[in-house]
Amino acid sequence: MSTASRVPRALSFNAAAGQYAANRPSYPPSVLDSVEEIAGRPLAGARVADVGAGTGIATALLLERRADVIAVEPGDGMAVQLRRTLPGVPLVRGDGNALPFADASCDLLTFAQSWHWTDPERSVPEAMRVLRPGGALALWWNTDAYDVPWIAAQAKRVERHCGAEIVGDKNSMGIGRPDDDAEAARLTGVTGLDWTRRQLRWSRVVPLDTHLANIGSHSAFLIQGAERAAEFLADERARLAAAFPDGTVEETYVVDLLVVRSRQ
Repeated sequence: MSTASRVPRALSFNAAAGQYAANRPSYPPSVLDSVEEIAGRPLAGARVADVGAGTGIATALLLERRADVIAVEPGDGMAVQLRRTLPGVPLVRGDGNALPFADASCDLLTFAQSWHWTDPERSVPEAMRVLRPGGALALWWNTDAYDVPWIAAQAKRVERHCGAEIVGDKNSMGIGRPDDDAEAARLTGVTGLDWTRRQLRWSRVVPLDTHLANIGSHSAFLIQGAERAAEFLADERARLAAAFPDGTVEETYVVDLLVVRSRQ
């Protein structure tokens, strides 16, 4: 994604923060279990910065693990929603390209669904600067499980509607979940560092309305205007209502997780 297109798309979430918070999926316990295992330390008591925290979906999970967490969010609308959802969590305004923290001040940095909005040439050195010796950087994304036929078919319809280049960031970091782990590391900018990758499958069953609102909360739809997005979602509602007459769908995801350990 070019820098020119990255900024307006990142800003598009601010007007839809409530929709994002209400309908986006969370993450399974196996994600934070894996982060603890790979990082080699428990989250409880760890100083954690959740960067690009958005509405606080991952922040809340870190709090449940008793991490000492601070949220970092650049967007006005998303920050307001996060304060509403998690009023007791410290929140600072900033992003991964210029972290508002002192050197060696964090045990863990998390980027849940947000690393692709950064420039790795800047965000990787920033992460390594802020991490304490032996700390870790954790990047993860909910990616669509394309081996599920109806999800794969829907993805093709979204691509036709929005354009392949526009929807590139909807699934993972815009790399289509490559089978080659080394290629995933290269594309996220962590080649040469001590990294581990895992892919964790999970699903949730939600009402059709929630599923459609989730789709509509992605930047590919937010930037195209309400009327055009509504046309696609109305057609999608009709298709899925016929396929799932009970009014619920099972969304299946594969969490793409990369954990990068800093030097001791």
